Amino acid sequence: MKKKLFVFLLMTALLASSVYAGGSQEAGSESGEQFHIGIVTGTVSQSEDDLRGAERLIEEYGSVAEGGMIQHVTYPDNFMQEMETTMSQIVGLADDPMMKAIVVNQAIPGTTEAFRRVREKRPDILLIAGEAHEDPATIESAADLAINNDFVARGYLIIDTAKKLGVDTFVHISFPRHMSYETLARRRAIFEAAATDMGIKFVFETAPDPTSDVGVAGAQQFILEKVPAWIDKYGQNTAFFCTNDAHTEPLLKQLIEYGGYFVEADLPSPLMGYPGALGIDLSAEQGDFPAILKKVEATIKEKGGAGRFGTWAYSYGYTTTAGLGQHAMNVIKGESELLKMSDLQKAYAKFTPGAEWNGSFYTDAGTGVRADNHILIYQDTYIMGKGYMGTPDVEVPEKYFTVK
Repeated sequence: MKKKLFVFLLMTALLASSVYAGGSQEAGSESGEQFHIGIVTGTVSQSEDDLRGAERLIEEYGSVAEGGMIQHVTYPDNFMQEMETTMSQIVGLADDPMMKAIVVNQAIPGTTEAFRRVREKRPDILLIAGEAHEDPATIESAADLAINNDFVARGYLIIDTAKKLGVDTFVHISFPRHMSYETLARRRAIFEAAATDMGIKFVFETAPDPTSDVGVAGAQQFILEKVPAWIDKYGQNTAFFCTNDAHTEPLLKQLIEYGGYFVEADLPSPLMGYPGALGIDLSAEQGDFPAILKKVEATIKEKGGAGRFGTWAYSYGYTTTAGLGQHAMNVIKGESELLKMSDLQKAYAKFTPGAEWNGSFYTDAGTGVRADNHILIYQDTYIMGKGYMGTPDVEVPEKYFTVK
């Protein structure tokens, strides 16, 4: 009996040792030491998908507060007026001696300066910018890796998709702060050039900035009131595009009611504006993007919007937060190379099974110089009631890569 008890205890000890060793390896760097990863996102009200991506990482790897690997903090909604607070949130992560990487998504203004401050005190920390708002040369000077949606290719592809849907007018909605961003201004220029080449009328409409005194509520009310008039003015065969997340829900709500097209959001996702605009509860489908897309698409069809509304099957914001966190982890553990496109796509693919991606390294339109630490990516467009449009296989004419 004693012998059997000894064998049982020995096996239990060995099993526990094995589990512990496995856990250490999963949370360990290439040298075997344990580490933490900092994730910085906006709040639910400004960028819910980005935040949900952080929650996905915590679900798998645990929060630092509970002995896990992920430390998640959010920056203020009014980040332009509270830039010092934002920078303090980012830099504060470097106070953790176990911190080995910081991912900021979206990398709003102030991220570059925050990264420089982190670099001064902790040069060992990997710094990754997701959906950088600052000019490419600026963020490239401080980040080890910067990611943006492919604003160059998408400037052509969104217009190309609109043309295939039968659109004759394209309305671009934005405001001065966003148009001061090189990336957004360049995409707008490509939109206009592509629209002109394809015989589509291009229109620019200005809306309030949600970070201004009117706030999110005021900006959304403006969109609610303006869309019916825009439909009357430009017609039912008009596609609308807005550069701000907060504008998306009211825009979708009114397009469903009054007509018009919506190819995809600035940062596409079936969660970007659709749940609120459609009045549907997706709590039961949370985190299950195929189920989310299925429910959104079914509701769009019921409301007569089939063939007029699109998205990416998997949220760009969600995938970028989760994918970059996973990529940082893979790099620290020695399983991936930071600037290798296939390794980055491997991390993204973990969270987007079945979806096709494409992308390239950013090239400056003025100098023709290709950045080695700035990657542009995009996912296939999915139109409700039609399916995938095959955008990763569409060749973007070379001339659009020099439009600025």
